[in-house]
Amino acid sequence: MSANPNPSPTVERLDELIARLERAAEQLRSGELSADAAATMVEDCAALATQASAELEQLTRAEAPAPLPGQDTLL
Repeated sequence: MSANPNPSPTVERLDELIARLERAAEQLRSGELSADAAATMVEDCAALATQASAELEQLTRAEAPAPLPGQDTLL
């Protein structure tokens, strides 16, 4: 798969969130954080994961094709 030369702001935001989660995971694995700092980091990761989920959902909805004629969504 080739990289998109002009990613959308949503894709850029998602990439940023992923990078932050990866950095946090590295810090947690290092074992250098105190128990309190690690707990705070885990809470921050949960918030980041929630944001990433919302960004991914937004991206998926933006790329979803329109329903075919006569195939409207049900309420």
